[in-house]
Amino acid sequence: MASDAQVEQLAQQFRQEFTNLRTEIGKMIVGHQDIVEGVLVCLFAGGHALLEGVPGLGKTLLIRTLAQALSLRFSRVQFTPDLMPADIIGTNIIREDPQTGRRDFEFQHGPLFAQMVLADEINRATPKTQSALLEAMQEHSVTVGGTHYVLEEPFFVMATQNPIEQEGTYPLPEAQLDRFFFKLIVGYSDRAELKTILDRTTSGERPEIRPVMDGRTIIDGQQLVRRVVVAPHVQDYAIRLVLATHPNGAFATPTVNKYVRWGSSPRGAQALALASKIYALLDGRYNVSFDDVKKAALPALRHRLLLNFEGEAEGLSTDFVLNDLLGAVNTTAEKAA
Repeated sequence: MASDAQVEQLAQQFRQEFTNLRTEIGKMIVGHQDIVEGVLVCLFAGGHALLEGVPGLGKTLLIRTLAQALSLRFSRVQFTPDLMPADIIGTNIIREDPQTGRRDFEFQHGPLFAQMVLADEINRATPKTQSALLEAMQEHSVTVGGTHYVLEEPFFVMATQNPIEQEGTYPLPEAQLDRFFFKLIVGYSDRAELKTILDRTTSGERPEIRPVMDGRTIIDGQQLVRRVVVAPHVQDYAIRLVLATHPNGAFATPTVNKYVRWGSSPRGAQALALASKIYALLDGRYNVSFDDVKKAALPALRHRLLLNFEGEAEGLSTDFVLNDLLGAVNTTAEKAA
């Protein structure tokens, strides 16, 4: 078992590596610090990231830059309505031995057999194709023709979707959304950031991104994160936050009862706990605070709530419900029933 000094050294090393990776990405990506941090939190938590925003905000560029900064095998899948599951997973093809003339089936790996997979505009593919990612995202493996294939670790799926173009799109089902660790909303750049973007992209100079981290370092970081301590009363606060999203439940708020149809699954609580541990490490602590849990709440839960008809009719967002919930659920430990 590691001593306190060793743990502190490991935590300091994690912060330094995280900072180096974030700095390297910052050579290409202007602003969006919270989005960059959110994607890296997903990576070190062993989860997957869903980025939503209008076209041209740098979602795909961020993911490509992250791939360049990591020594991992990267593949990109452009999701379209005619994309089939076999185009992602792979398929069995017939091979003929030139010497014996014997024919046999051989599995040809699809782009899913990488360590970092970009699912670009994921909501443009049909539900049948979207579901091809379910097993890979949850189990880090795929099954084809009765044969089980284990994917190489670390395995990280990053997906993008456009919230404004609904024609020719297929909204992700709840089961698919639930498998994303974070849903990150990419907003517009401000005046200073736009100036920097223009200076970088119209001057003929392009930053060079160098690899600063490999797969072994990422796996070590993922293991360190899980060793961070969560006190019982802090864990109970995260649990009560998730339970408060369930309408008509014991901890539900009036806003949840009025506007929410379905609340978060247990994966939401897992995401809160793991993300909070990473935020604690980045803040130089080896234990989780209430503020860490609150910081993780929106990206971890916003895609795990389903509004009812009244909520949709009033044009509310799940962020509105969650912000109300964060103000209503207190941090004082309550006795379990």
